[in-house]
Amino acid sequence: MGGKRSEAEAHGKPAQYDPSFRGPIKNRGCTDIICCLLFLVFILGYIAVGLVAWVYGDPRQVLYPRNSTGAYCGVGENKDKPYVLYFNIFSCILAANVPEAVQSGLRCPTPQVCVASCPATPWTVGTDEFSLTVGEVYGQNRSFCLPGVPSDMKVRDSLEQDLCPRFLLPSAPALGRCFPSANDSYSFISGEVIGSMSQAVSGLVDSLNARDISVKIFEDFARSWYWILVALGVALVLSLLFILLLRLVAGPVVLVLIVALLAVLAYGIYHCWEQYRWLRDNGAPSLSEVGFTTNLSAYQSVKETWLAALIILAVLEGILLLLLIFLRQRIRIAIALLTEASRAVGHMMSTMFYPLVTFVLLVICIAYWVTTALYLATSGQPQYVYWAPNTSAPGCETAPVNQTCDPMEQSRNHSCRGLMCVFQDYSSTGQVQRTLFNLQIYGVLGLFWTVNWVLALGQCVLAGSFASFYWAFHKPQDIPTFPLTAAFIRTLRYHTGSLAFGALILSLVQIARMVLEYIDHKLRGAENALARCIMCCFKCCLWCLEKFIKFLNRNAYIMIAIYGKNFCVSAKNAFMLLMRNVLRVVVLDKITDLLLFFGKLLVVGGVGVLSFFFFSGRIKGLGKDFENPTLNYYWLPIMTSIVGAYVIASGFFSVFGMCVDTLFLCFLEDLERNDGSRERPYYMSKSLLKILGKKNQAPATNKKGKK
Repeated sequence: MGGKRSEAEAHGKPAQYDPSFRGPIKNRGCTDIICCLLFLVFILGYIAVGLVAWVYGDPRQVLYPRNSTGAYCGVGENKDKPYVLYFNIFSCILAANVPEAVQSGLRCPTPQVCVASCPATPWTVGTDEFSLTVGEVYGQNRSFCLPGVPSDMKVRDSLEQDLCPRFLLPSAPALGRCFPSANDSYSFISGEVIGSMSQAVSGLVDSLNARDISVKIFEDFARSWYWILVALGVALVLSLLFILLLRLVAGPVVLVLIVALLAVLAYGIYHCWEQYRWLRDNGAPSLSEVGFTTNLSAYQSVKETWLAALIILAVLEGILLLLLIFLRQRIRIAIALLTEASRAVGHMMSTMFYPLVTFVLLVICIAYWVTTALYLATSGQPQYVYWAPNTSAPGCETAPVNQTCDPMEQSRNHSCRGLMCVFQDYSSTGQVQRTLFNLQIYGVLGLFWTVNWVLALGQCVLAGSFASFYWAFHKPQDIPTFPLTAAFIRTLRYHTGSLAFGALILSLVQIARMVLEYIDHKLRGAENALARCIMCCFKCCLWCLEKFIKFLNRNAYIMIAIYGKNFCVSAKNAFMLLMRNVLRVVVLDKITDLLLFFGKLLVVGGVGVLSFFFFSGRIKGLGKDFENPTLNYYWLPIMTSIVGAYVIASGFFSVFGMCVDTLFLCFLEDLERNDGSRERPYYMSKSLLKILGKKNQAPATNKKGKK
């Protein structure tokens, strides 16, 4: 009565035998209905946000450039003039006090005009032509002046009022804007013009090299895309082979990895001892002589550094050896479960390709959010303000600088030379704009919630499939015909609310982490060490909380897939079951992580090495029709192949990891539910029974199937 509770009672009661239990239950009801309704209402609201954004937003503000009057190039009256030309594009670099909102579309404090094509040849106005008319000097280049400039206007007046450009540079269109070609010379520009932008040319030319690089990158992809697909196919085959071969070599592979880890630690101990002995014999300075310094490389010549490293590695080596000695039984169980997981995947190959479904759903969620955010961001009206290059110049003292203006009606009669009406930002004032901004917050929550729900759906579906494998008494005859499809339909029909519940909890934590990262970014320049320490502690706590919730959710989804109970009950049961077997959990988790890391290393490293030797020309093609592509940057397809191989390996191994976790929970439940008798036989494999020293009695005559 008043004594201490047993360990089993402290972590919940073990699962009881249920004669009707045969794996994932068929007769189940909807779970977490309130959260399901909340999630559906939220999705409807998310769709409504998209409709509101579509009505009020104008993505043309991002997709199309504007001229000085605010009109779009390539649309409406400027349909035949898709490019914008900057009179003096170097002012984008020279002007340091342009409003920050210039970032919204390469807006620069220089007149801009829509043109049908960018200038092809260099041209400049000579000083002896200032007294001539615009029609005489510009001729066919008059299309580069602002609309409505009379042909009989003096060139001097047109330049003073910024109605016509003083020079034209050979340009090429990029993002709808005319950028000077990087390989052209600008020596034809002379006088005060060259003096005002000599420093800007080099920086702009360097930045425009990106255009040439992008063209070369596109060419490389066009020449090597089919070989990249071949590399990704090799990654897919290697991933499948590794998982399937684990059925035969799981034990040897794990043993080799453990021995390799012990060997690495042993070599580290030997290396530290050699360094310590050499420094000791050669009279190296001690730690007290060096003292504290921020130059960490100085500690390499201190003998105490290597002695401390030797002690740490020796302790780790000893701990690992002790764990191997005392946990060898659990390690054998983990290896048997890995082998059983490979067997399950072999019987359900369709599960290996389910990540494609998850990927498509994630793309839809992210694309919808990006589109909605783009429309909401362009929902305000563009705001313009007066700007002058030099407010202290004669005539500019009374100029309406920073006051709002209308680019369609801006006056050029002001005495301040260079006064312009430039774009500032999109209007964010008023009730409507504040509401639209709040909708952006709604959209961020929608992104996190939908993405986490899609990931939860994949975990629950896979768990239901692999649970049906474990609880099939006679494998593979008792495995359902379409376990993946049945689990998918069952999860959507009954457990949308439970998945939404778990996804919402995780989303709130992730958003809190994002807010903390934003605050930390804003306070990064603060000198208060205490504030930085507190912020670091908060970030660390939220990171740990997110990891724990992911772990808890993952196991809760497995229990939901098997028993069909709500999220809270499933999470509690899963957590208690794991706590009753905490040592097995740690051993299996670490061995699985080590094995999957080795698998990823094998797949990614193999594809990377093959790609390097092929794309660098060290391996020739397969004949006349399959020759090595000629590339500008041979490392580009190599990196693409490596990244693609990592994504493919991660997708396949995530399925395998989910299989291991599901079979592990089923194995623990099997141990608690059954005892090997005729009425309560174990469902685990013979190898697990042998490791545990257990066996099943001969099945009763009414038992379905035989072990």
